[in-house]
Amino acid sequence: MSNTLKTVFLMTLMMVLLLAIGNAIGGKSGLMIALVFSLLMNFFAYWFSDKIVLAMYGAKKVTEAEAPKLYSIIRSLTTRAGLPMPKVYIIPSLTPNAFATGRNPQNAAVAVTEGILRLLDENELEGVLAHELAHIKNRDILTATIVATMVGAITFLARMAQWSLFFFGGSRDREGNANWIAELLLIILAPIAAVLIQLAISRAREFAADEDGARISNKPLALASALKKLARGVESIPMEEAKPETAHMFIVNPLRGEGILKLFSTHPPISERVRRLEKLAREMGVYY
Repeated sequence: MSNTLKTVFLMTLMMVLLLAIGNAIGGKSGLMIALVFSLLMNFFAYWFSDKIVLAMYGAKKVTEAEAPKLYSIIRSLTTRAGLPMPKVYIIPSLTPNAFATGRNPQNAAVAVTEGILRLLDENELEGVLAHELAHIKNRDILTATIVATMVGAITFLARMAQWSLFFFGGSRDREGNANWIAELLLIILAPIAAVLIQLAISRAREFAADEDGARISNKPLALASALKKLARGVESIPMEEAKPETAHMFIVNPLRGEGILKLFSTHPPISERVRRLEKLAREMGVYY
């Protein structure tokens, strides 16, 4: 399925889920409110979700004079990839990480943390930035940003249902019976659905962006080295401000998971990503 079709599918799915949640919480009136809410959510998800995500992490847009080395690497990679130059942002966080966002390649942005600029050498940073440009080239960025908005909306409405059930004993149907079973199921299933949507979208995207990014930079082993450093960096300096609904957008999961939580990570295991990149390096006949 192309990313354009995925985007249409996700926006339709978001509307359907919000309508179901609205009906479960408030019956017909809840359904109408959810309809209006879903239309607004789709509008803002398409046009403004990238700006919301950047603002959420306090990303600051930088000029070439402020970050000449970063601009130089990105400009060289975009030329190789046949992409327009994206906007460049730096996130004031010591956690090493990066992500790309935007509606399309003409309106894209790449954001890196201060931590990643300190941790990686130039080759490794080039590998990471090529990975993010691969997301832009593959048009993953709009899909990923809409998923973030969608997951946030589902999570918010599930919490609303929880408070509704707690304080008011559930919504009432026409016969006056409490519709608490539907709300209870919503509270349980909505967050699970949100995680499954992230998993379905994110894991395959990361493998593809690793390979395509490695081909853009011609440095698969540099990206593999960067991924190992980033995984250790996130473990030692977790991103306190990271939100679960946007975790899938980063090159490595910014949330520190333990035990069974790792099974539900939005990203493939670092060891598997490194293994694939090392295999790709052998196929390409490169040793960096």
